[in-house]
Amino acid sequence: MKKQRVLIVDGYNVLNAWKSAQGMDAATLSDAREALAARLMDYAGFSGQKVILVYDAYLGDRSARSEEHMGPLTVIYTQKNETADNYIERLCDQYARDAELGRIEVRVATSDRVEQMVVLGRHATRLSARELLVEMGQVSRAGRERMQRANGARSAIIERLPKDVARRLEAMRRGEKDPEDKDT
Repeated sequence: MKKQRVLIVDGYNVLNAWKSAQGMDAATLSDAREALAARLMDYAGFSGQKVILVYDAYLGDRSARSEEHMGPLTVIYTQKNETADNYIERLCDQYARDAELGRIEVRVATSDRVEQMVVLGRHATRLSARELLVEMGQVSRAGRERMQRANGARSAIIERLPKDVARRLEAMRRGEKDPEDKDT
């Protein structure tokens, strides 16, 4: 059985680190959150791992925690008086037994040094915001290349067929009537 991989991302910490590292061009905080979620969805899809993106509402007025599920990505907004760090630590605790037994690999992306040390003690590994950015780029490039090769392989197959068979298959794909079909 393949080991499940989970990446937990400290949302605002990663956004702040990325903003200073590469001058994110998002106009608003909401745009920046959406851009990060979109990139993490691609990353999750290409890497095959579950990604949990956590934003805190510590000083906000959100009375209840909220979750948005978008395929392999879950976005969590903590409730009032709950920090992302506290929530991430509890998640690590929930996964700790399976991580200790080698059934799951839990990684936490944050550039907060204190949080990095805390999650290491909870059977998770740490990943800085910069390391996450680099890894996401590598995984995304590899995924796009894989897709291009797969699309190229499909084209190569059709090119190897006899012309009449290729023409009939193309007509079927387009929903056109087969000119050689005498029954209709």
